[in-house]
Amino acid sequence: MKSLIDAHILERICEKKKRLDSIRPLSKIALQRLKERFCVEWTYNSNAIEGNTLTLNETRLVLERGLTVGGKTLREHFEAVNHMEAIGYVESMVKSKEQVSEDMIKKMHAIVMKGINDDEAGVYRTARVRILGAVFTPPDPVKIERLMPELVRWINTEKVHPVELSALAHYKLVHVHPFGDGNGRTSRLLMNVVLMRCGFPPAIVLNVERKKYYDRLKKADLGDVKPFVNFIARCAERSLDLYLEALEPVKEGEDKELVSLSEAAEGTPYGQEYLSLLARRGKLGAVKISRNWMISKDDMRKYIVKVKKE
Repeated sequence: MKSLIDAHILERICEKKKRLDSIRPLSKIALQRLKERFCVEWTYNSNAIEGNTLTLNETRLVLERGLTVGGKTLREHFEAVNHMEAIGYVESMVKSKEQVSEDMIKKMHAIVMKGINDDEAGVYRTARVRILGAVFTPPDPVKIERLMPELVRWINTEKVHPVELSALAHYKLVHVHPFGDGNGRTSRLLMNVVLMRCGFPPAIVLNVERKKYYDRLKKADLGDVKPFVNFIARCAERSLDLYLEALEPVKEGEDKELVSLSEAAEGTPYGQEYLSLLARRGKLGAVKISRNWMISKDDMRKYIVKVKKE
């Protein structure tokens, strides 16, 4: 079956995953530092997408120092602490090599909603729901007991690339919408269970791309899931880039430091705006840091060589 991921994106992901695998075992100290950064970023972005107003630095203070941020609600603090605990649970499940199960999904949701809505934490909804701005209505609650086992069975048996599988698992769980609240966070946690058990770093959906994220979900609801799969593939590629930049030994003559597109464009036939367009379309292996596209000069050179060959 042909992959839903665009060929040029899939090719880059496979090449970068191969490079990451080639340097295993990874440095424990460097990996721990990287994991700490990813946990804060993952928590901040996943919560911010759902409306949490804690900034990245405030999220870091709550998680790393246990501080209370003035002007923020108790729920927002719970969301940060709970999400960090949920990441720990995901890591333990990946380490144990357990298959995805309904109990695992319920447990992730229970952690996410702990202290926020304990009555519904880890419990399938019993009421009909409508999602503001969505083009579909989630299935009736009586269907959830049938749909969730089907979803779990599909995740554990489907034979597609792990990145594609993770994106589809995310979308399918959101579509079933089994819980009254917290479905988005739980779906992104599930997505990373699928990725991490196959040796990928966790993919982070950035809050700055929230509009694009929801737009791709809406297109999937209308029957075209490919844009959403490619969106998640770019998120996975971003994480691979950050892991490689931090962990991959630099050989003589290589330049793997991430630079802005304006700097990468120097001495090339391309301008910054054109490179930005290529990055947005997924044709250039650039990575988004905050609101800016970045790329290594080595990857820029590889792109130019590839274009010349084509």
